[in-house]
Amino acid sequence: MPAKRNRVSILLVLILSSLVCLCIVWLTSGFILGWPSMIRQLGEPSTGLGTTERVYLTVYLALHQKDLDSSAGDPAQEIEILVEEGESASVVVERLQAVGLVHNAELLRNYLRYRGIDREIEIGRYPLSGSMSIRQLAEQLRAAETLEIRVTIPEGWRKEQIASQIAADFPDLTEEALLAVMASRPMGYFFSDFVPENASCEGFLFPDTYSFDPESSAEEVVAAMLTNFDARLTEELVIGFLAQEISIYDAVTLASIVEREAVLNDERPLIAAVFLNRLELGMKLETDPTVQYALGQQEDGTWWKQALSYDDLAFVSPYNTYEITGLPPGPISNPGLESLQAVANPEETPFLYFRARCDGSGRHSFATTYEEHLQNACP
Repeated sequence: MPAKRNRVSILLVLILSSLVCLCIVWLTSGFILGWPSMIRQLGEPSTGLGTTERVYLTVYLALHQKDLDSSAGDPAQEIEILVEEGESASVVVERLQAVGLVHNAELLRNYLRYRGIDREIEIGRYPLSGSMSIRQLAEQLRAAETLEIRVTIPEGWRKEQIASQIAADFPDLTEEALLAVMASRPMGYFFSDFVPENASCEGFLFPDTYSFDPESSAEEVVAAMLTNFDARLTEELVIGFLAQEISIYDAVTLASIVEREAVLNDERPLIAAVFLNRLELGMKLETDPTVQYALGQQEDGTWWKQALSYDDLAFVSPYNTYEITGLPPGPISNPGLESLQAVANPEETPFLYFRARCDGSGRHSFATTYEEHLQNACP
């Protein structure tokens, strides 16, 4: 009897084993039949993979095929990551997981390894989103944006403002280092011969949008702005300055005043004409921006004090054109091309005065006589 029971038990085990095998075959048949297609969808494997690693990664990724094309992380997460020198792909993946851009770090790490992208990630910026799939994230990590620092310098800023703006965007460049370079006379440019020995770079730091290498020195940054100015100082501009019987340096000084006075481009030639007319007649320029420049930085950290008082207008400074006759010693800001062109090509007009209109339009009312000027005052 025991032998008979053993035979029955063995038979039952064989039957159960057969049923399990049939179930496995039935469950995996779809996977096996679709295997070639799955492999093709994974893309070309890296030639640097060994046989064992290649087989393992192929099987692993094939089993996670759907996950490769689903959102990798939190769709609401959109950030730009900076990959720095020495960071491995594994470290980058860990950072992505930490901020919620990737939920399955192992899947991304294995896909990067399978495709060989783990060795292609370079230093740079990468705009990424949690809504991207693993495949999309991997491809994005192949396309680093150039590591550049873009700085926009508005027209009419003084050198201290420019230095502060640039230093704020650079990790290792200080405002003090920039100002030290800006304080010296620009050398080695076409316009250099027309700049007085004791002059600074004020007036020649051309307003524009610049792209800098993050490791640029203060000298290189300032040189980029000076080079830009030098390129803008065309023969036509120089001829225009000479036609007004004004030197290049004085023309830049006057343009820096026009830059601070003008709001609308079409009025720049008129404002330039008023100042040139006053210079020709030996009249004081009496322009507020020169006083604002002389007063410097205010207690609240701002520049260009508004609502000047009578005491301000009497402030003792060679830049105060209410007190001195003629132009100040040098530029009070860094003018844009339109203001330089306005000085080279002013309007032909007898106007000697102008004042801001009271309608908030930014326009000015111009006058030939002082009486007319008084009539243009706001009610």
